[in-house]
Amino acid sequence: MQKITTYLWFDNQAEEAATFYTSLFKDSRVLDVHRYGDAGPGPAGTAMIVTFELAGQRFIALNGGPQFTFTEAVSLYVDCDSQEEVDELWARFTEGGEESQCGWLKDKYGLSWQIIPRRLQELLSDPDPARAQRAMKAMLGMQKIDLLALETAADG
Repeated sequence: MQKITTYLWFDNQAEEAATFYTSLFKDSRVLDVHRYGDAGPGPAGTAMIVTFELAGQRFIALNGGPQFTFTEAVSLYVDCDSQEEVDELWARFTEGGEESQCGWLKDKYGLSWQIIPRRLQELLSDPDPARAQRAMKAMLGMQKIDLLALETAADG
């Protein structure tokens, strides 16, 4: 078991969210579902805690009620290999969710994600500061990251 595990608080959608998330990434699966019993506090038989893995990384989701909600102060960063991966994940996550700026979005459960192509980091740390700044300026005007537009901007 990994030493540190991200623990996510949902109102009542933990099992649904875990199933959705595991459908998006290779090497992902729901590992365990603990259900509320007759003692509650949730309805008997409904998921209380769901343990799942995304791309080999373990998460725990709790159906804890509406007291706490997600904010952008915490997000999950997805390192994407290609524009195709960015496009696919962006489409799936924003379905019922909400686009934001610079590769950030909120999914239909309110959890914030950063869908970022690896090439973006390379462009932003380009040894030519002018090239890096042009890429940064272009990124700041984007919602979903567009690699072709970033490359074009960086090249001036």
